[in-house]
Amino acid sequence: MGQGLAGTCLAWELWNRGTAFSLVDSERGGSSRVAAGLVNPVTGKNFEPSSRIGEFLPDALGFYHQVEQQLGKTLWHPLPMLRLADTDKEWHKMVAKSTRPEVARWLANAGAPVTVAGWAGALEVTGGGRLDTRTFLDESREFFRQLGCYQKAEIPADHPAGNRIWCEGAVGLIRGRFGPHRCAKGEILTISADGWDESRIRVGAGGWLVPLGNGRFKAGSTYEWNDLNNTPSTVGGARVGAIIRRLGGADFEVIAHEAGVRPILRRSEPLIGPIGDADWMFNALGSKGSLYAPGMARRLARWLTEGIEPEPEVDFRHFSENQS
Repeated sequence: MGQGLAGTCLAWELWNRGTAFSLVDSERGGSSRVAAGLVNPVTGKNFEPSSRIGEFLPDALGFYHQVEQQLGKTLWHPLPMLRLADTDKEWHKMVAKSTRPEVARWLANAGAPVTVAGWAGALEVTGGGRLDTRTFLDESREFFRQLGCYQKAEIPADHPAGNRIWCEGAVGLIRGRFGPHRCAKGEILTISADGWDESRIRVGAGGWLVPLGNGRFKAGSTYEWNDLNNTPSTVGGARVGAIIRRLGGADFEVIAHEAGVRPILRRSEPLIGPIGDADWMFNALGSKGSLYAPGMARRLARWLTEGIEPEPEVDFRHFSENQS
């Protein structure tokens, strides 16, 4: 069914319920393994809270804590975010939004501005952090492999239907399995930079800089809607390099350059539900998989094992009807 964030979170939910399953993955990689695992409570150029974050964030943190205990690994790294405004216009918008209760609840020091040289203004956002996505996926794979419920295999797209849950990410969307997609390629650099501030995630200049510890950072990201592949590009690397120089400085060394395709059907909002007569889907996590995957996996597991249907807005059947 695929062992990205969607498939892995669903596997844990089924395992917790004692439900038999087989986790099947081609091991060709995907956007989940490239992702920085960033969870930012207030996002985007409009400085708005992520949809239903007050519900999904506690769900996600509780889920990752349980998995950490089971694996004996640290997966979730809480970090405040420093949201930086590049222009006076952007800063005035952020200040205006900061007085709204749904935004103010996430701001440190009652929304007091933070002075940062070279920027029009800054606000500190609390409640976020990063998921170590690669460790989460790799350690979960080994856990389920030892239990005998993981296998490496290819499942052809024309394989006969039969009680499978397709968690294919962008691969399935690009095939057109679920209708027109809005997938976007993103590129990320991992860098080494001595002496840089590691106390906050920095967000601004159209990107982000995430501390990994020990002088290492992940930075991104680009958006490309036409060239949908996992191959890093010179143009993409240069774009992320410019973001790094704006957010951190010029003195850094590139350790890795990676690319992945975000699975998007409608903004960054996930969907679950039955497809055809016997199969199911869990997809479209977009750029916010670390936030939404646990809560959506719980909803799907409940649907599969107890027949409890989720809210219409996350039900693929309703989405599909509206597209026709």
